[in-house]
Amino acid sequence: MTTAPWRDPALPAAARVDDLLSRMTLEEKTAQLYGVWVGAATDGDGVAPLQREMTAGSTDDDWAELIALGLGQLTRSFGTAPVDPALGARALARAQRRIAEAGRFGIPAVAHEECLAGFTAWRATAYPVPLAWGATFDPSLVEAMARRIGDDLRSVGVHQGLAPVLDVVRDPRWGRVEETIGEDPYLVGTIGTAYVRGLESAGVIATLKHFAGYASSAGARNLAPVRAGVREFADVTLPPFEMALREGGARSVMAAYNETDGVPASADPRLLTELLRAEWGFTGTVVADYFGIGFLETLHRVAGSPAEAAHRALEAGIDVELPTLKCYGKPLVAAVRAGTVPESLVDRAARRVLLQKCELGLLDETWQPEPDGPVDLDSAANRALARRLAEESVVLLDNPDSLLPLAPDSRVAVVGPRAADALAMLGCYSFPSHVLTHHPEVPTGVDIPTVLDSLRAELPDAKVTFAEGCGVSDPDPSGFEEAVARASEADVCVAVLGDRAGLFGRGTSGEGCDVADLRLPGVQGDLLDALVGAGVPVVLVLLTGRPYALGRWEGRLGAVVQAFFPGEEGGPAVAGVLSGSVNPSGRMPVSVPRVPGGQPWTYLQPPLGLAGEASNLDPTPLYAFGHGRSYTTFAWEDFEGTAPAIGTDGSYDLSLTVRNTGDREGAEVVQLYLHDPVASVTRPDVRLIGYHRLELAPGESRRVTFRFHADLSAFTDRSGARVVEPGALELRLAASSADVRHTAHLTLTGPVRVLGPGRRLRCETRERDRRTDRGR
Repeated sequence: MTTAPWRDPALPAAARVDDLLSRMTLEEKTAQLYGVWVGAATDGDGVAPLQREMTAGSTDDDWAELIALGLGQLTRSFGTAPVDPALGARALARAQRRIAEAGRFGIPAVAHEECLAGFTAWRATAYPVPLAWGATFDPSLVEAMARRIGDDLRSVGVHQGLAPVLDVVRDPRWGRVEETIGEDPYLVGTIGTAYVRGLESAGVIATLKHFAGYASSAGARNLAPVRAGVREFADVTLPPFEMALREGGARSVMAAYNETDGVPASADPRLLTELLRAEWGFTGTVVADYFGIGFLETLHRVAGSPAEAAHRALEAGIDVELPTLKCYGKPLVAAVRAGTVPESLVDRAARRVLLQKCELGLLDETWQPEPDGPVDLDSAANRALARRLAEESVVLLDNPDSLLPLAPDSRVAVVGPRAADALAMLGCYSFPSHVLTHHPEVPTGVDIPTVLDSLRAELPDAKVTFAEGCGVSDPDPSGFEEAVARASEADVCVAVLGDRAGLFGRGTSGEGCDVADLRLPGVQGDLLDALVGAGVPVVLVLLTGRPYALGRWEGRLGAVVQAFFPGEEGGPAVAGVLSGSVNPSGRMPVSVPRVPGGQPWTYLQPPLGLAGEASNLDPTPLYAFGHGRSYTTFAWEDFEGTAPAIGTDGSYDLSLTVRNTGDREGAEVVQLYLHDPVASVTRPDVRLIGYHRLELAPGESRRVTFRFHADLSAFTDRSGARVVEPGALELRLAASSADVRHTAHLTLTGPVRVLGPGRRLRCETRERDRRTDRGR
């Protein structure tokens, strides 16, 4: 029997796909352009916006009829309901066999899953949320985590992961702040790119989301319109996506729900085709956010029917409709047959989908869906990595009188609604928070020690008591009296407060859980007041998905510890910081506001966005972006720079030596900020352009060199071009955006340079000591 050219792995992928497309009917081509979500709830609370409304009347019921034409994707075989991973892997393999056997060409589907903070599956490791990744300032650790997540996905037959989120925080009241990496595009870009590298290195397709502008919604409301200007969009929103594509090699992009200046992202060819493909050279697939194509008709009202929505999305550049069939099936086929939608649009999208399936080996005759070996999604190695990531992410915001670490034999009153709840560790896209709330009879599936249990284990000689004090969001203060009594009997009170992750108003943080201001949820602020009033030193521990305003307690607390949903090993990590077995090294990926109002505010502000005489409102944060303390001390010495002037295409080196001057091992994060005194458009007063994390033993020193290239000073000018302008610059080496240690004054000379897609995106660093010479 002669093998068809499209089955021949010796031929180029493009030739194979061209041959295959020439053999397919219109219906078979469109079948490659949608997913099917088996078992998605059509009543009650869902895990996607308007899930009940968008799945009503779905055609998913006739499985045999659907797969007879082939199928593009399978949606969340593991992430829809609690499924034993080994059984789920076998069930997925059987489904793939059925799909392959049903169609004329034997092509399986791409199986995708959520993997925002680990594989969103029952009994899979729940890692810290992305905001915690940002707090580590440690791309190599995030890359290692993503590689493990990718390996777990592949072990059960999943091909595509819907992560990372590269939205840059613009308003911390937005519910999905926990899913972001921070409020700075360079931090988001470098950490997000590391995640992409890890996932892709495991052979899993990384999906960048949400492209683009989603986090800039008006009033911080989920799905609200975006009114960002051209320069904000180009200089803040887009750079992380460009870096993750160019340097990370992401093979998929998810179109965002939002509209920007009246144009929905899912119907924007300038965004999804001209910028993404023509300018950036992207060759992978663009997938819809769940129901995003249908929303063109129902929410945005830029389409009058499912067929028109399909036309607009295909024309813009969306290749795959997710999570399930709504617009790209029979309505699209009928429109093509009627001549209202060009078949060339279907061919274009199908070609991209099939090229990706070819890359994955899904067109090969040797393809096998069965997993190779035993399935363990929460291995000891996973948990060790989750612990390390959690430990590095905890931020010591304040410790003015060295109350921390706690004395090993002290009397400790642990108080607060987050202290004894395992779910306090998890974000909204962890499986227990995302799915198990609909299955209360099912156990969590992974061990998640609480802060209370972990602290008792860390301090076996201490007398530890507990009182909840209040709930997370309810207004009932009846537990205050017991909480204050426990605190009054202790040497120190540890108040563990924060968020409950959830979806669409079912939590205080998470998708669709936006807030009006940045007060602590419920009556937790009043509880903290009562504890402080008891006269016992109070250590505030925050387990949250966003920063909260803490100026009300400035100078009144013994210490403040911030953890952003630190995952299944977060309890031991936080307890280790409290006991001193862990030296905190996290740095804030977002600013901590002083007062609850006056938002939105991030540190990326031009002069008129800063405090000044023009307004009585002072937006200066209580703790700046990049801030974080340690139990040891560091000296920054022997600073030097190269020539004080370079061309607009030149480079400049800054070096300094960092020495651990304390008596214990610790990590310091050296941050490089740019200040542009005069430019043709207003610029942020400072912005991060580089950083380097060092781990130093007591007395150890290392020298760090930053290689600044003039491209890193580029911005979008009034014409819309990205330019490097000649003139004076300041390069500031700092411990945070507000704590500058050394400044280099530099002049760029020569003509204005207009940059293309090959511009430099990263500030390279090099670390030296007597034993090592390591570049990053």
